[in-house]
Amino acid sequence: MAQPGAEDRKPRSDEARSAFQPPGRGEGESATTSEFAVPQGLGVSPVETGAETTSEFAVPQGLEVPAQATGPVGSAFSPPSTYSAGYAPPAFTPPSGIPAVPLTGDAPWQDRMRAMLRMSVTERPAPETVQKTDGPAPAVPRVLDLTLRIGELLLAGGEGAEDVEAAMFAVCRSYGLDRCEPTVTFTLLAISYQPSLVEDPVSASRTVRRRGTDYTRLAAVFQLVDDLSDPEAAISLEEAYRRLAEIRRNRHPYPGWALTGASGLLAGAASALVGGDLVVFVAAALGAMLGDRLAWLCAGRGLPEFYQFTVAAMPPAAIGVALTVAQVDVKASAVITGGLFALLPGRALVAGVQDGLTGFYITASARLLEVMYFFVGIVVGVLVVLYFGVKLGAQLDPDAALNPAERPVVQIVASMLLSLTFAVLLQQERSTVLWVTLNGGVAWSVYGALHYPGGISPVASTAVAAGLVGLFGQLLSRYRFASALPYTTAAIGPLLPGSATYFGLLSIAQNHVDKGLVSLANAASLAMAIAIGVNLGSEISRLFLRVGFAGRRKAAKRTRGF
Repeated sequence: MAQPGAEDRKPRSDEARSAFQPPGRGEGESATTSEFAVPQGLGVSPVETGAETTSEFAVPQGLEVPAQATGPVGSAFSPPSTYSAGYAPPAFTPPSGIPAVPLTGDAPWQDRMRAMLRMSVTERPAPETVQKTDGPAPAVPRVLDLTLRIGELLLAGGEGAEDVEAAMFAVCRSYGLDRCEPTVTFTLLAISYQPSLVEDPVSASRTVRRRGTDYTRLAAVFQLVDDLSDPEAAISLEEAYRRLAEIRRNRHPYPGWALTGASGLLAGAASALVGGDLVVFVAAALGAMLGDRLAWLCAGRGLPEFYQFTVAAMPPAAIGVALTVAQVDVKASAVITGGLFALLPGRALVAGVQDGLTGFYITASARLLEVMYFFVGIVVGVLVVLYFGVKLGAQLDPDAALNPAERPVVQIVASMLLSLTFAVLLQQERSTVLWVTLNGGVAWSVYGALHYPGGISPVASTAVAAGLVGLFGQLLSRYRFASALPYTTAAIGPLLPGSATYFGLLSIAQNHVDKGLVSLANAASLAMAIAIGVNLGSEISRLFLRVGFAGRRKAAKRTRGF
């Protein structure tokens, strides 16, 4: 008689043999036929009853992880292993091949970083040695914080999202963090770093709450990134923080009265482009300066930029309507058009289209939405004045600007003055004002030659002229190792669709809605042609033209003692 529980105490190997025992064999014969059964003679180590490590980030058995110089092993807060001067990441060829842009020190750091960012993190080659310094390696969180602060200044200054990511990636690589992933949106900067698959990742983020137009500060930040990415420079983290603090404390290069005067000269020059005379020039300048002061007053009271644009658009329109009501023999439409040139957000439009063309659709949508709000604010301000002007009997002709006077010399001089004053409003360095002034004159000359004698459509002429602006701006930026924005943004000022915008609004105010919408659609087409042309010119310069001044630049830096 079997004892109770005997079957429970039977070994599992006996159960397996009995369960899969083929017919015709006795129990004394061993015949293991299950593919899951353990073969005879194979020792199986006992299974531990403790907790099993099943994480894919765990260190495999038999793999030795080298200890870091400081900090715990496997911590993301320890110094990067690639920071040691005796170790450099091995170079390899990714499966998709090396990109067309050379990843060597002869190419500008923007091209090298952009080419690597467009590849996945597992396929990025490392043909160059990362930055080395004599001091101890900095902690990873401090490097990420410096990277975010630099990216914040660049994004707030108007740089495109891809250029900001390239700069952030360059800063991280300069301190040995080559496995990082920066992310840029319209108001949020984030970056994550994971030393390897078996180490803990660390992430940091920063919000951009305020934006300011100061290209002098933008150029200084760009120079800092350029120095950090230079393999011959040894800039410690403390030195980088000190320079960044000095950049933040720098005063604007131009005082407030100079900015107000520049806005007036810009409006006067724009009125001369569309056929205005000296009286129109003065009237447009007075209206733009009055609008600028009212916008500063609204900004001091904390009003959003939408209302600032609305208020700033009213004085030029009011002066133009007043001259018409007073029956002064002037071209009032040129006065209003000149005032609109000083308000159109060309900088934000170019940045938004550029982000969309480079694949940053969220940032591009946010930038274009911002442009739309600014444009609606301008529309509201001008429409209110035009509506009351029409009610007062102002004889405003929507077809007056369809045949502007062709004055090549006056228009070229006016376009150069417009670009110069636009550069002052953007707070550019004085050394870049002359270059952007010449670039703006070339842009208008190309547009005028294609449109007036050549008979080419305004959209196509604008696109070609904007493409040359982007091409020359990119070449100048590469020659001077600086950002391309100071050389392109102000130069597109003469090409902005101020007259098409005004006459579209005038038609709407006179209840010709269909005609007004057609004119506004033409203005939008011109704006898109400007943005696409600038981006295309920049891409052409990156792909087909090489400006190799890296050797001369390094020699000059050694001469100065760097």
